[in-house]
Amino acid sequence: MTSLTTFYLSGIIGKEAFGADGDAIGVIKDLLVNAAPTGQNDPNHQLVTGVKLKIHKETRFYSFNHFKVVKAREVLNVACTKLVELRKEEVSNGMLLVESILDKQIVDLNGRKLVRVNDVRLATLPTGTYAVAVDIGIEGILRRIGISMPIKWLISLLKISIPAQFILWDDVQAIDDSNSNIRLSKSYAKLHTLHPSDLADILEDLGKKSSMSVFSALDEEKAADVLEELEPHTQIHILENLPIDKAADLLEKMPADEAADILEELEDEKAELLLNAMEMESSREVRELLEYPDNLVGSLMTTDIISFRAGVTVDEVIAELRARKPEPSELYNMFVTESEDKLIGSFNLRDLVVSEPTSPLGEIMRTEPRFLYDNQKVGDIAELISKYNLLAVAVVDEEKQLQGMVVVDDVVEDLIKKRRTKKK
Repeated sequence: MTSLTTFYLSGIIGKEAFGADGDAIGVIKDLLVNAAPTGQNDPNHQLVTGVKLKIHKETRFYSFNHFKVVKAREVLNVACTKLVELRKEEVSNGMLLVESILDKQIVDLNGRKLVRVNDVRLATLPTGTYAVAVDIGIEGILRRIGISMPIKWLISLLKISIPAQFILWDDVQAIDDSNSNIRLSKSYAKLHTLHPSDLADILEDLGKKSSMSVFSALDEEKAADVLEELEPHTQIHILENLPIDKAADLLEKMPADEAADILEELEDEKAELLLNAMEMESSREVRELLEYPDNLVGSLMTTDIISFRAGVTVDEVIAELRARKPEPSELYNMFVTESEDKLIGSFNLRDLVVSEPTSPLGEIMRTEPRFLYDNQKVGDIAELISKYNLLAVAVVDEEKQLQGMVVVDDVVEDLIKKRRTKKK
């Protein structure tokens, strides 16, 4: 039969460890777990490897292999057969639970939110002692202050229970808000599994120092997607604390209209520095959008559009889309142009799917596409999109040259921003 002992970090911290002779050796101050996993889902990364022990006035780290936690009638006792001091590199490769996890903010990868750790649950198996979950519930707080059992007994009389709130260790992502220790930055890899919107919410809940630490650990593609989702004040904070070259690289990877919106919030001098550091083509597109006043259609359009000539076949279009791998919003509406980029038609994915592969776009396109002029008032967008139930509408200049398109997502976002501003 497998021997299993479960206990909480709060129940062992501050306890005395006893030697084989029954004499107290020292007081437990912290537990060390292996913070350098050898592979995905490897249990070794949650193995307790060391104990921080205070003996008289000295505090040192010792191997946990010679310690045993025994629980009898909910009372914990810690026995030690031998003291083997850990090497400095063994300590540096680990993570202290009290110092780095307890009372700290962590990312719940499943809940996609920041939570506070009130306690850590551990389990002793024949193969070792492991951190198995963190307690983020009220019971963890009550346990810490020593009133968990009487409170639970009291409310049980009222037929009420305190719901347990645990997060399994593998679903926890620690946020180190005390320093930029490299060992913790490795664990940021798990954050890449979250949607950019969820990551943006988490960054906005973090302090400024921690948000920069987490953001800097993301690769450029992910960082650009997250930057796009952040609130303006957080976008400004991020850009002002990044090197100019890196900030410019991120702006280049964003849709030109999103980059323009961010730069509009910055001081003119800072915005100009970033524009000068961007690639010429990207910088030109953003500058053109910045020239439009906020009340005109051009200020809301995106220049990331897909257009073809009328003679291109359905099969050729599909092959091009596969190669380009456009963003979903770029596929809301696609366009057909003639010389000098004059708009003559539009089509969507359905048109491609139901048409013969050899059919040219000139045969399947809508020959009278809906469009807006770039100098029309922003208020005209909602009316047109609502009337014709459009996801995106073309934007042209006075010569009917295609300039971009307005996506319904951006219209909704703009309305939400205006309402928030009014409330403030």
